[in-house]
Amino acid sequence: MTEILSASVLPAILFLTGLIVLFSDRRAFDSFLSGASDGVRSAVGLLPSLCALIVAVEMLFASGFADFAAEALAPAFGALGMPPELLPLLVTRPISGSASTAVYTGLLEKYGPDSMTALIASVIMGSSDTAIYVISVYFSSVGIGRTRHALAASLLTMLVTIALSAFLCKLFFN
Repeated sequence: MTEILSASVLPAILFLTGLIVLFSDRRAFDSFLSGASDGVRSAVGLLPSLCALIVAVEMLFASGFADFAAEALAPAFGALGMPPELLPLLVTRPISGSASTAVYTGLLEKYGPDSMTALIASVIMGSSDTAIYVISVYFSSVGIGRTRHALAASLLTMLVTIALSAFLCKLFFN
């Protein structure tokens, strides 16, 4: 029964949408075309920012700075009780979603999904976002050039998220 219901949800939604459009007073296709052209304009406007961000991220990783930063921060995070194995994730998470997902997958494979390292990494991945990417895309999409304190505030929030993730995992899973 569940399989039949789940297989029929999408066709039912499409059918109901067609009925609504058919009996509506609005010109649905004109609205669709207007929305699509607005979407294309937005996408074209975001391309320079996305290209610059992708190049900057690739340069950061190709230069070896991410590995250097992880090694430099290892003693400080070890003193705070954070597993030093999380440092590559902590360096990549604010910058790149795909890079942090790759690091996260590597942590799960290396330490196992039930290890404290993997549990903390899972909470970090679920409760944080790529701050630099979000700021660059969202601010450029509305034409804001000066981000003022947005980057500092988002990175501070990221640090609090990381600390709380480690604290809560140790509280609940130790």
